[in-house]
Amino acid sequence: MNLPNRLTVSRFFLTIAFLAAMFTEFRFHETVAMVLFLAASITDLMDGAIARKRNLITNFGILMDPLADKILTCSAFIAFVGQGYMPAWMAVLIVARELAITGLRLLAASKNVVLAAEGWGKHKTITQVVTIIAVLVKVSYPEWGTAGRLVFGFAIAGQPWVNHFTTLAMWLTVALTFLSGWLYLWRNRRLYLSDM
Repeated sequence: MNLPNRLTVSRFFLTIAFLAAMFTEFRFHETVAMVLFLAASITDLMDGAIARKRNLITNFGILMDPLADKILTCSAFIAFVGQGYMPAWMAVLIVARELAITGLRLLAASKNVVLAAEGWGKHKTITQVVTIIAVLVKVSYPEWGTAGRLVFGFAIAGQPWVNHFTTLAMWLTVALTFLSGWLYLWRNRRLYLSDM
């Protein structure tokens, strides 16, 4: 197994560890979850870059890399609902979009058509990662002592600025997730309309 594929596989294990940290009550468990999510996100950046640079692109990587990404982000949003950090409808919309696009790609693959990622999808992924990190910072910074409160806790309009930022990030993520999914389904509608 080459290095990019090892990094992809490690993301599955980091996702399990992230979920364990989220749902196990111990001191700084949200901070540990954040560090694990950041580590998993870094492997996502590295595996693709290394695979392209060293010409190590494999069918395993093509299939498993996006799957590992979706499992990581969807697990985080579902965990946030379980912990009361996010409204359930937001997580449902995000997960439904990821399932719909994965289904469309599988349908395309069955017809020997490769659907490339689009710009809107990449922006959506970035906002999802930023939102997940923002939520984890929001719930964990009070444990970081004075430094955490100074950096993330100063008030704007009566609330810590990180609260406003997190709310804005959630809404932006939902909007981009919906828009990117709708555009992707619309542009590739010939694939599924022909089978209806």
